[in-house]
Amino acid sequence: MKEAPAAEEEAVIENMLEGRNPIREALKAGRQIEKILVAQGEIQGSVKEIIFKAHQQGVIVQEVERIRLDRISQTGSHQGIIAYVAAKDYCTIEDILEVAKERGEKPFVLLLDGITDPQNLGSILRSAECAGVHGVVIPKRRAVGLTPIVAKASAGAIEYMHVAKVTNISQTIDYLKKQGLWIFGASMEGKNYAKTNLKGPIALVIGGEGEGISALVKQRCDCLVSIPQLGKIESLNAAVSAAVIMYDCVRQRVAEE
Repeated sequence: MKEAPAAEEEAVIENMLEGRNPIREALKAGRQIEKILVAQGEIQGSVKEIIFKAHQQGVIVQEVERIRLDRISQTGSHQGIIAYVAAKDYCTIEDILEVAKERGEKPFVLLLDGITDPQNLGSILRSAECAGVHGVVIPKRRAVGLTPIVAKASAGAIEYMHVAKVTNISQTIDYLKKQGLWIFGASMEGKNYAKTNLKGPIALVIGGEGEGISALVKQRCDCLVSIPQLGKIESLNAAVSAAVIMYDCVRQRVAEE
């Protein structure tokens, strides 16, 4: 298991809960928790109960060396367990579609398939808010959540953007299709995004850094779109790619008015 960078751990101090009782009560209250760190050898008694409850709620639990908890603890009495809570509460897919309905607009949703860099997610949220996206969807696992680093990188956009956290991106795509949305995935093998009709109710899928969209998610897309590459490197940064395609959606929608 890789240790989190010190800078990231320092940045989440304001969003940490330490000790068994605070974390147990947070879970009982339904507070949205990003992940729980448990010291190796501590999974017994009340900690075991907390982990069981966390798994029921889909919270990620990681077993780590106790020295890591000692390093990031602010109270000095973490009791072998620390939880990171979200910088902002998540919404549901239905909430996002309701936003579009209330605005009288065709749904414009952004699906992120495995973005792990908090700076990238923050930048994407900022671009999405400026582009009028109705909501952003992120997976629960193998992806960064709404941490303080993300909040800072979003330059305030996190306060205005609806973000849903789902167990399965592929299943979410199937649901959105049933709601009448067309699914466009950003992929190197797709057709030129500028020559693609992006005016209707759509969900744009952006893959994670390096690997891009997973094969299973790619299969679910109605159409794959790409950004022409004229330079020598293989691809653009995920946040830049998202911004480029999102703003062509904006261009097409504005031109239609």
